[in-house]
Amino acid sequence: MDVLPSPFAVWIGGVLSEKTQSLAVMKKESTPRQRVLEAFRDVYKENPQFLVRAPGRVNLIGEHTDYNDGFVLPIALNRATWIALSPHDTQEVHLKSLDFNESVTVPLHQKLNQDRGWQEYLKGVVNIMSREKMMLKGWHGVVAGDVPIGAGLSSSASLELALAKAFAVAGDWKWEPQKMARLCQKAENEWVGMNCGIMDQTISALGQKGHALFLDCRSLETKQVALPDSLDVAVMDTGTRHKLVDSAYNERRSQCEEAAAFFEVVALRDLSLEKLLASEKELDPLVFRRARHVVCENDRVLNFINALEGGMHEKAGQLMNESHASLRNDFEVSSEALDLITNCARQAPGCYGARMTGGGFGGCGVALVDSSKSKEFSEAMETGYKASGGKNGMIYICSASEGAEALKP
Repeated sequence: MDVLPSPFAVWIGGVLSEKTQSLAVMKKESTPRQRVLEAFRDVYKENPQFLVRAPGRVNLIGEHTDYNDGFVLPIALNRATWIALSPHDTQEVHLKSLDFNESVTVPLHQKLNQDRGWQEYLKGVVNIMSREKMMLKGWHGVVAGDVPIGAGLSSSASLELALAKAFAVAGDWKWEPQKMARLCQKAENEWVGMNCGIMDQTISALGQKGHALFLDCRSLETKQVALPDSLDVAVMDTGTRHKLVDSAYNERRSQCEEAAAFFEVVALRDLSLEKLLASEKELDPLVFRRARHVVCENDRVLNFINALEGGMHEKAGQLMNESHASLRNDFEVSSEALDLITNCARQAPGCYGARMTGGGFGGCGVALVDSSKSKEFSEAMETGYKASGGKNGMIYICSASEGAEALKP
């Protein structure tokens, strides 16, 4: 990872772009791809047979709607989890994590015990695939990634889909991306204990270069939405982290389910704003605000797509600003750092709009930026965030990448 010695490291596509190279001198380090290939040869004294990757994601708009059967619009990031691997004949997986400097051996056909830590994602994937009677072949490998952990960019889904892809290539399966996304979601829900929706795994499986993915989280229907070359997506890492499994995420989900039960609908996806407003006095004020966010956010997703397709960049940015205000005031999942970084972004040159992204309570914001002003935007963020009291921030000007894939080692 190339790090700039400043309060904001400015990235473009995983390496510093020409238009920002004047900001600082880069420190060279290996990419995750290079790291897993080199470490595999060191650990196993052979070349890997396969190399797989699965991306993290940033959600442009549609936050906390996925588990309410709503609409989302993420992109697959050009930051990913990488695994170099070779199949073997033993009924187990041996995996070394370079990011955690730990190794784990997981049997494929024995009862597994739940614990805590990164290895639980591997055990969860093994558990759910075993229940589905999938043919699991043993393999040994090395894993590393450059999706920031706990930043709201779905490092967990990236790891899950990379593991699923590893099992697919080791066992020579036909890759079914939507099926794999659903199984990985189940692994995170049932084994890890994170009651997430389907969005993160779906975009990691189905991402397409140069496109955002519109996902109907009820029907699982998808639509690729082209991102115009005139727009850049800036991911702004506050440097603060959440612990989502132990946070108020599951509490928010319960409050949404309470609202749905009050209106006798399957999910808040089925509730109109008019009906919600008509019953405001009958609802607990907190539950009302949670529901209002979800109902209005679904509308914002649809309007955002229309704005993008119509070239109305200012309108798209306005919808992002409205989304952040709703997440801050109604859903109460923002934080001081997220409010600060998105406010700085809105004042920077070329910014159409900005919002927090991910589960909240820390992590990242996302901004829609005029691509001709990315340099000015980045420089303004570097000085503005620090001047406003922000610390340890980083900004990534990102491109939309392909979903989970196997590549030549």
